[in-house]
Amino acid sequence: MVQETTVADPRELHRFEEFTAFLHEPELAAHVLSPSRWSEAMGIPVNQLADQAGVHRNTLRLSPASPGVQSHLREALRVLRAAFDLSGDMQVALRWYRTEPLGAFRYVTAETLVSQGRASDVVNYIESLRAGALG
Repeated sequence: MVQETTVADPRELHRFEEFTAFLHEPELAAHVLSPSRWSEAMGIPVNQLADQAGVHRNTLRLSPASPGVQSHLREALRVLRAAFDLSGDMQVALRWYRTEPLGAFRYVTAETLVSQGRASDVVNYIESLRAGALG
């Protein structure tokens, strides 16, 4: 008897741990985040993720474990963790990451800032919100 693996709908994942588990595919090494599942969770086409990561779109399919891809996904995940810690809900953190224009950064989104290599700036911003400095 073959056991079916059910993959959750990423729009129904509210805990950070559930979200990170969703990002791992059995076909990939345990430490590799899946670019295709990331695209699905973010609701973006793979070519948009490739642009954000600064790689060719074929790299996502042919070399998902490449350093450029994994570095981008891990930096984005670090920002999402900070956003989750602030909001307490993964769906709120995802919406914020993708759509909230940040006044402190000339009204661009966290997603754009991560693509520009500014994940640490975003994490510092979130930490300041947690401390009440800007909130």
